[in-house]
Amino acid sequence: MAGPAHRPAPHVHNRFPGSARAVGLAVAGLVLLGACSPATDLPSAAPTPPAPTTPAAPTPANPAPDAPRPAAPPTAAASGTTPTTDCPESGVRISSPGVSAAMGLRALSLELVNCGKKPYPLDGYPALRLLDGDGNPIPVQVIEGAKGITSGFDAPPRPLTLRPGERAGAAVLWRNLVTDSTVVATNGEGLEVAAATGQPAQAVETNGPIDLGNTGRLGVSAWKKQSP
Repeated sequence: MAGPAHRPAPHVHNRFPGSARAVGLAVAGLVLLGACSPATDLPSAAPTPPAPTTPAAPTPANPAPDAPRPAAPPTAAASGTTPTTDCPESGVRISSPGVSAAMGLRALSLELVNCGKKPYPLDGYPALRLLDGDGNPIPVQVIEGAKGITSGFDAPPRPLTLRPGERAGAAVLWRNLVTDSTVVATNGEGLEVAAATGQPAQAVETNGPIDLGNTGRLGVSAWKKQSP
């Protein structure tokens, strides 16, 4: 028995010719584009901010000066002494600039300054009194000039007048000499000087003993006006 006759498949007409091909090409293009496009970069981690720093204090253009230190209190004058800046009632002040010594000869300089407000007359020699350590007078021979002690100090006195602020000078001379071992050597520890005999005496600092040995003699020159 003969089988059924084979019918050819019906031909379906594509209503959209070329559409399938276009879609395929588009899909393929997208695939290729995705393959060639670089991957999107992942966002980087945010950088760590630096630690905050404390700004240094500005340096002033002119630093403040150190606070002034209090001045040291003045040293009290030695007991029983009078400041040299004071002017005695007599209107003159007597002091000693120092002692020079050579070959046993001693010369103590004296200076008299008119610290008053009126002229002061001088005519003659200073009046001297030597004292021991207890302030008692020591009997000594005071020679006007330096006869028997040395030479060059025997010029006679001349009258002079000191105006306020002017000065006069003289010298006390002696030798540290021992001529008799049976006589105790004399050391004067203090000296009082007056402008002239009968005038008020003033204590004069000698910066050391007046070592007469056992001569028992002091020489003194006449007052002489000093150059300003």
